[in-house]
Amino acid sequence: MILTRLGVAAAVGWAAYAWGAHLLALGCVWRGSHATRRVALTFDDGPDRDWTPRVLDLLAGRGARASFFLVGERAVQVPDAVRRMVGDGHEVASHGWSHRSLWLCGPRRTAEEIDRAHATLAELAGREPRHFRPPWGMVNAAMFGALRRRGERCVFWSLQPEGLRPVAAEDQVRHVLRRAHSGAIVDLHDAEGPWRAPERLVQALPAMIDGLRAAGYELTTVTELLEKPPASASA
Repeated sequence: MILTRLGVAAAVGWAAYAWGAHLLALGCVWRGSHATRRVALTFDDGPDRDWTPRVLDLLAGRGARASFFLVGERAVQVPDAVRRMVGDGHEVASHGWSHRSLWLCGPRRTAEEIDRAHATLAELAGREPRHFRPPWGMVNAAMFGALRRRGERCVFWSLQPEGLRPVAAEDQVRHVLRRAHSGAIVDLHDAEGPWRAPERLVQALPAMIDGLRAAGYELTTVTELLEKPPASASA
């Protein structure tokens, strides 16, 4: 009986720590201002030694800037990709140190994931990351305090053309172009994700960029997307 009660109490405590924390996620960033026709393309899970440079080539070829939410331990393995992101005008943001779900992290491990990634990315990029996206979109109660201490802001997305299941490149393009809106934050994957996700991304990205621009959208970083629009634009 006592063990049963302890088990129930532990389950309730974990639910509050993990599931309950998602109520606080409503205060995270999900989109930018609708006052200007701006969209931020964001890339998760990299850098990948093979696919991230190809994504950077595509962005450079079209003069587009974006935000990369990097995994710290992967960034250490491909430092040249991180430096190129900065040189090309992209934003380097954090996706944690090991991509471990925060549902599986206690307060100490959560702080380590955020702190270690922050320090590593700041060293590689030459500037501190301002934004953090939790792996798998899963938060816990300890995350918010750890981010405050590092001056990072939690960022989710308003458009995700491919989630846990593979989606054909042409369907991803249609999804984004049909649902695009001012202030949209588009979640893409230049590493890992569903099976062969980076390959489909590389196929989809040119048409996605061209289609968004043809619809009158400016492609920018998350940091610039969240800046207060000029008075003339918000009038």
